[in-house]
Amino acid sequence: MDSFAPETRMTPEFEYADPATARAPLTVSALNRAVAGLLERSFPLVRVRGEIANLTRAASGHWYFVLKDDTAQVRCVMFRGRNQLLDWTPRDGDEIEVSAVVSLYQARGEFQLGVEFMRRAGQGRLFEEFLRLKAKLAAEGLFDSERKRPLPRMPRRIGVITSLQAAALRDVLTTFQRRAPYVGVIVYPVPVQGAGAGSRISAMLDTVSRRNEVDVVLLVRGGGSIEDLWSFNEEAVARSIRACALPVVVGVGHESDFTIADLAADMRAATPTAAAELVAPSLEALREAMATQLRHLARQLQARLEAAGQRIDYAQRRLAAPRAPLAGLDTRIRLLGARVAAATARATGQAATRLQASRRHWLQARPALDQEGLLARRSRIVALGNAVFGERAMHMRPLIARLATLDPHAVLSRGYAIALDSTGCAVTQAGALTVGDALRLVLARGTAGVRVESLHADVPGAGIGER
Repeated sequence: MDSFAPETRMTPEFEYADPATARAPLTVSALNRAVAGLLERSFPLVRVRGEIANLTRAASGHWYFVLKDDTAQVRCVMFRGRNQLLDWTPRDGDEIEVSAVVSLYQARGEFQLGVEFMRRAGQGRLFEEFLRLKAKLAAEGLFDSERKRPLPRMPRRIGVITSLQAAALRDVLTTFQRRAPYVGVIVYPVPVQGAGAGSRISAMLDTVSRRNEVDVVLLVRGGGSIEDLWSFNEEAVARSIRACALPVVVGVGHESDFTIADLAADMRAATPTAAAELVAPSLEALREAMATQLRHLARQLQARLEAAGQRIDYAQRRLAAPRAPLAGLDTRIRLLGARVAAATARATGQAATRLQASRRHWLQARPALDQEGLLARRSRIVALGNAVFGERAMHMRPLIARLATLDPHAVLSRGYAIALDSTGCAVTQAGALTVGDALRLVLARGTAGVRVESLHADVPGAGIGER
């Protein structure tokens, strides 16, 4: 802060009086009003340098924050009419320089600076450390979008890593109860602020990853200053988030708060409530989506049924008279038959006409026959034929006699028989037979089956007699 020399002589709005001789005591409002006036008159517009902490943007548009250094801090307010003139947005941890009016907030009797103008004066120690770690991990690819894992569409169980006393836990559980009562929740308690909180958060992430009993993990806590949220800016936490076997959603602080854990997470939520809404679909939304899908399915089924009905109607129309094509063919066949019959009749008539014409022409051209000459020729031909037939008969008689002598039936008629074995071959030698062989005898009239009882080789004509 720039050095200044306050005026040695002050002109207060009231005269100091000895308390023992004062006629009436001062009210608190009068005292605060007098002190405020004294401060405003005693200090000109001062320039103060420090680090922002606990920055709050009120609904009215005013900004409230603390400006601090290593050993002291002072409350500050920058009204809406002043902060709207800035072309940048301050954050916790920013090192700034302000032009301010020293005053007293009379309603509470709190000493404060009324900031008229603000400019950057450095990033602040913690913020610079934040930027260094962010650059280091980004260079390693720890924040690459390709490494982000998708969240499950319908988680059955959700893990919540936070403090049991944190308001963020109540917000998350309330959100689940309101939006997604179907989901199971496992709380993994861990300190989220203070010395050693970062290492314990990292260890809990490793435990959750090893136990693998949930589908997605929420790492949440409420808002605060950069010092309050510093455990979420530690390198160990960021590396444990990326090493976790489960998708991790980080919801830390308010929408304006941003940590290294947010960058390393698979998904960043602005608040713990938003994180809960992000991982668990609303039951009502699911029901509506299901109803929409059912309606869509019903419309598709109805459309398919109507299309099928149309196809059936068209088919029925085409099959309404199944004999119609056949009737058309029958009509065509009858017409063709009539044409064939007519053509045949015409051809037959024409042929008959040509035949009659030819017959008349032949009869007209035929010469007169000599009847007596024809009879004489016939007689000569008949006589010649009889002579030829007689000559041939005389030549054939000795041949017929020789055939008669060779006829086996003539031999059989004299009492002989032909013995046939089982294959139908004639038996000529007794040596080819054995006792018991079955034979078939061919006689002049009929056949007889016999069996060989004895054999006599080389005895021709033995036992032959007539019967």
